[in-house]
Amino acid sequence: MKKLALLLLLTLAIQSSTSCMAQEAQVKSRYTYKDGDPFGTGKWYMGREIAHVMGYQGMGWLVRPEREQEENTSVLLKNMDIRPEEIIADIGAGAGYHVFKMAKLATEGRIYAVDIQDEMLEEVRRKKSDGDVANVEAVKGSEKNINLPENSLDKVLMVDVYHEFSFPDQMMASVRRALRPDGKVFLIEYRGEDRSVPIKEVHKMTEEQAVLEMNSAGFRLERNLGNLPWQHCMIFVKR
Repeated sequence: MKKLALLLLLTLAIQSSTSCMAQEAQVKSRYTYKDGDPFGTGKWYMGREIAHVMGYQGMGWLVRPEREQEENTSVLLKNMDIRPEEIIADIGAGAGYHVFKMAKLATEGRIYAVDIQDEMLEEVRRKKSDGDVANVEAVKGSEKNINLPENSLDKVLMVDVYHEFSFPDQMMASVRRALRPDGKVFLIEYRGEDRSVPIKEVHKMTEEQAVLEMNSAGFRLERNLGNLPWQHCMIFVKR
């Protein structure tokens, strides 16, 4: 009996190890590497080249005065229909351009400003302190995780950042874990279908590509509002 039990344990261990290796290989196979756009990383995911992350040195561009006119950010906030009690995460929050606008609406809730760059988070903390804003929290994310609790978010906002994720599958898995069952993801990306949008091609996405990748991550497109000047405003929910 002892030999049989030992044999069973060894068999289970081998099966578990084989399964883990297969899953790891599957994840790795999602990424390929080849030359592409001169402004791209050379790393490809589901047929799309991943763009370089915009460094904190470009912080001024994120808070440029003409941004409202170019992107109609006030309409974006209306699209989100933010309620006072909601918990919202801005992934790739940068200097907090959208964070503090949302904080004025979610007065009884909380806005998480998630970023991977310490310099961006420090700017968010400075603005929070200067404005005496109680419902904003800066969170250090990683390339693979937004580092927020499971089932904690009503809404997630990602503005012109998803296309820069080095590991989009793992990032969206962490978003899915943190999102409540009826939560929504607002994916804002410059329209790849529109050549008149004055943004580098590698920093744009088509709706078709976004749906392909988000479906793979366990989300479905609820609707694309299409009411922003240059960007898609795509709303995704859990499948």
